[in-house]
Amino acid sequence: MNRSICLGLMTIGLGIFLSSVNVSEARAQNVLGEILKRMDMNNKSLQSLKADVTMEKHNPQLDTTDTTIGSTSYLPKTAKRANYVRIDWTRPVEEHIAVIGDDYELWRPRLNQVIVGNASKAKNSASAGGALAFMSMSKEQLKTNYNVVYLGEEQISGGTKTWHLQLTPKAAMSYKTAELWVDGDGMPLQAKVIEQNNDTTTVLLSNIQKNITLNASIFKLDYPKSVKKIKA
Repeated sequence: MNRSICLGLMTIGLGIFLSSVNVSEARAQNVLGEILKRMDMNNKSLQSLKADVTMEKHNPQLDTTDTTIGSTSYLPKTAKRANYVRIDWTRPVEEHIAVIGDDYELWRPRLNQVIVGNASKAKNSASAGGALAFMSMSKEQLKTNYNVVYLGEEQISGGTKTWHLQLTPKAAMSYKTAELWVDGDGMPLQAKVIEQNNDTTTVLLSNIQKNITLNASIFKLDYPKSVKKIKA
């Protein structure tokens, strides 16, 4: 086979390969567009949420994972109020967290203390509030603040089929990347935050109840006046 024929076949082969790559990328973009559309519809229709929540914090250097189990309640941000999140951990120890906007209170009854801080910078069990924030972002917020990549379909704990997304901040953040697992209705069921040191926090929602009546008063922690307040 002469050189010109070989070059011709190589050119054809490369053209076919690039065409298939372009088709795959186009399909991925179409899927991503549909996911973001459904997420936006879910976000706009969500008036309240109550669910069980499981948080796993993994330290890759020590290869250790701490699991915390509890329940959460949520009211989305409106023109008249900030977003409200409450998390009541029951295992392995009792702790209660209220997040309003980006401010949180973490009440630890066994220590008779309340920690006050910023949810996006939280490094303890309050970091779940930061992870849950990804679940309430609009399509425009996601597209404006993150480079969003579709990673494929994946089953999460319990066997639910989801779409897996990776979010890379466009501006410097306290974390490197985040990931979301979204169901067919556009509801994010799981969020994962990867810190700069590669520690991860993964939050999973289950037994979800949408648009039930939740009184804003439940987001105020009812701790005794004798507690010691600590600024995070």
